[in-house]
Amino acid sequence: MRHWLAFRTAGLCLALGLALMAFAAQAQGVRVTVNGTPITDQQINDRANLLRIEGQGSSNSNRVQLATESLIDDQVKIAEANRLGIAITPGQVDSAYGNIASNMRSSVSNLNNLLTQNGVNPQSLRDRLEAALAWQQVVQQVLRGRVQLSELDLEMRAAEQVTPALGFDYILKEVLFVIPQGSGISASRRTAEANQYRSRYQGCDTAVDVAIQFTDAAVRDIGRRHATQLPTAIANELAGLTVGQISSPRVVENGVSMLAICEKAEARDLTFLTEELRQEAGTGALQAEAEQYLTRLRANAAIIRR
Repeated sequence: MRHWLAFRTAGLCLALGLALMAFAAQAQGVRVTVNGTPITDQQINDRANLLRIEGQGSSNSNRVQLATESLIDDQVKIAEANRLGIAITPGQVDSAYGNIASNMRSSVSNLNNLLTQNGVNPQSLRDRLEAALAWQQVVQQVLRGRVQLSELDLEMRAAEQVTPALGFDYILKEVLFVIPQGSGISASRRTAEANQYRSRYQGCDTAVDVAIQFTDAAVRDIGRRHATQLPTAIANELAGLTVGQISSPRVVENGVSMLAICEKAEARDLTFLTEELRQEAGTGALQAEAEQYLTRLRANAAIIRR
């Protein structure tokens, strides 16, 4: 009898404990648990408002759905990072948060105010950044070695992109007509002066001699460049020029630029194109692997929706 009473008492305690846990969850507005970690209505609301600020979602209900799924993903990512011993420090999150403010040409304080005024607890953005940073390290640690690219395939794809204009190797000089910051000098004025230079230009050997006849005109050696390393428009123009000629003026960030051809030779070089394709293909393949990895982790996670 005593054992039966003890068993019954223990059962009542367990039931009472579970009831209290359920009550606590309801009191906190827990909407989902992921591997035992709660996601509350407030977190979902904050994330939905964040998505609204970013222009995502077609309606409030759609944003709530997107917010819920992204928060679940975040918890799955954090859990996997923890399993692998990956920890993101507050300093890393602060740095990423500061970068967002900087990209917006704002301060952290102003970013906080912007979020708060739009119904978003700034911690919501910080939590998302923490999950993103953790996942980045997970992907690098677990998946980077799995992405294998075919060098033959990359070379064949690069070869398909080569046009006649991309079949040359150059030694170049740049002639730059500088527009000093705050000077008020217009690009059209400097372009006119660059065209005057161009009419007097007689080859790389005298490039500097001609430049000193103009104010704020500089000549620098660019060195050897293959056409595949140049912007397409410039490569196309240089292909039609010969040694001793100079390209037409182009407005650049700090002035007006022209390229002078000191040497030119036919050369088929796929190195630069292949490397660009490698980076693009590698990024795409890694992203696809990461998406599949996250899908598997979600399938194995204990996700309880209330």
